[in-house]
Amino acid sequence: MAKSGTSDSNDVIIIKKYANRRLYNTRSSSYITLDFLAKLTREGKDFQVLDAKSGDDITHNILTQIIMEEESSGQQMLPVGFLRELISMYGNSMQSMIPQYLEASMDAFRKNQEKFHSAMEGSIKNSPFAQLARQNLAMFEAASTAFTPRIPGGKDAAPGSAPSSDDEIAALKAQLAEMQRKIDGLADKG
Repeated sequence: MAKSGTSDSNDVIIIKKYANRRLYNTRSSSYITLDFLAKLTREGKDFQVLDAKSGDDITHNILTQIIMEEESSGQQMLPVGFLRELISMYGNSMQSMIPQYLEASMDAFRKNQEKFHSAMEGSIKNSPFAQLARQNLAMFEAASTAFTPRIPGGKDAAPGSAPSSDDEIAALKAQLAEMQRKIDGLADKG
């Protein structure tokens, strides 16, 4: 998700939260859920949640609520020790430094993750196993075209298509008629 202040205000989706706890997406003119906001966050889309009555920015509270729901419904990501340390920092003289530290740590983690993915993709593309997989795929494609049924006239049949039973019967009748002519020709000579 883009950091506050770094995104063009036209890119920010405005969400209004009403007293009945419903969330309203002003861009799509529809009511949404916290799950939808979690999805927007995962997609890197920036949004701002405003209290519909007061106009106060309550984005922080909504994001915290999303984390609470994720933690209670799925695999927990925040270890108990971390949560205890975080809670102990409230009211501490270091409290003002924690948000910047956590944000910088998360940015560094994200950058390292991107570097790791790039390195893995590069090593996989250039590995002997990748070359072997490409060769195997080429051999498989060559073998599959060798066994593709041919239609009279030299054109390949569409993959997965089989000649119709009427066509097969007509071809067999033609072959039988040809064989009968050959047998008749042999009988006449004998």
